Amino acid sequence: MADDLEPFAGELEPEGDYDLVAFTDLDLSGADGREARFVECRLTGCTLDETRLDGAHLIDTTVERARATTVHLRDGVWRGVTWTDCRLGALLASGGRLDDVTLRGGKVDFLSFAGATLDQVRLEGVTIGELGLGGASIRRLVVTDCRVDRLDAADARIRDTDLRGALLDQVDGVAGLAGATIGPDQAAALAPALAAALRIRVE
Repeated sequence: MADDLEPFAGELEPEGDYDLVAFTDLDLSGADGREARFVECRLTGCTLDETRLDGAHLIDTTVERARATTVHLRDGVWRGVTWTDCRLGALLASGGRLDDVTLRGGKVDFLSFAGATLDQVRLEGVTIGELGLGGASIRRLVVTDCRVDRLDAADARIRDTDLRGALLDQVDGVAGLAGATIGPDQAAALAPALAAALRIRVE
């Protein structure tokens, strides 16, 4: 990403075009950037409480140290995007298309990829309260050194996915993990749920 980004001035606009723009230490709470396009942008230290970015395109863009109660990013397109050290109450990205995306560090209370299409997505060192993958189509998801209090995998379609780096407290829709790689300790912890999903009686 270029270092000579133009500082952002003004307000986000629906369907706006933002190329090579730096958003630094801004309060974008409640802003409406639905269907906007962000290309090679950098958001650093911004507040995104209830920011509306549904349908937005984020291309080769980084988000660093963002803070928010809820960020609305449903039905968006992310390609070449990195989120680093963010503290988010809810990141709602259901129905989106994500390709080559990394979430690194920080904490997200509710991370929703429900119904989304994920390809080459990495979760690294993130603390996640609830990870929603229900109905998602997932390829090449890798989870490394993450704590996930609750994972919802109901009706997910998974392949080439490595969950061995996730500390999983609770898994709902365990049958949706078909196609994922898990470790022996995870398999032992999930055995009762797997047996129930397969209608195996253990006595």
